[in-house]
Parts: sequence; C-alpha cells; structure tokens
Amino acid sequence: MAAEAAAEDSVNLWGALGCAVAYSASLLATLDAFADLILARGDSPAGRLTPAVGLKFGSKLAAAAIAVVSAAIVLALDSNWFAFVSLSIAFAVVVGIGLLVLVRHARAIGAPAGPGGGG
Repeated sequence: MAAEAAAEDSVNLWGALGCAVAYSASLLATLDAFADLILARGDSPAGRLTPAVGLKFGSKLAAAAIAVVSAAIVLALDSNWFAFVSLSIAFAVVVGIGLLVLVRHARAIGAPAGPGGGG
C-alpha cells in the first residue's frame, strides 16, 4: 500500500529527461536559426534575406516553439514543476541572450533586426 502511494506521488524521470532533451534540441535549433540569420545577412547583397533563408529561419523557430510547448505541457501534466520552471527559465534566458546578440549585430551593421531584411 505504501509503495503504491509513493509510486503515484513520484515524478516520471524518463519523461523529464525526454522533455529536457526536447528543450535542449529546441534551444540548439533556435540559436542555429539566429546564426543562419547573421551569416545570411553578411553574404547577401544589401543585407537582405532570400526567401529560402527566411523560410529556413522561420521553420527552425516554429519547430523549436512546437517542441518547447509540447515538452512544457508534458511536464505540467506530470506535475513536475521544478523541471518545468527550471527548463523554461533556462530556455528563456539563453534565447534572450541570443536575441540581444542578434539585435546588437543588426545595429552594428546598420540592418533592420527583423527576419525580412531591408525594405
């Protein structure tokens, strides 16, 4: 009886590990999209993005967002609030730093910060 109660109250560690992997893969995809954006601006004429690079950038961010939201839902449904909060904060901080670098780079080269490039 006590073992069953303890098993019901414990968190799913394999689920938490899977969610941590999803968060880290999403973080890698997001930072890779930012790097693609910076590199594409340096290689393209007038700092504008081609439609293919814009689509690649957007698809990486969309996939990362879907994975993070799905992992967050799994952690919340599992009531693993520690993993939910700590992974979400870590993701937000690292993405925030990436956005800061992206904006600073855009200001340094005089290009607009959006993925659509110049007008």
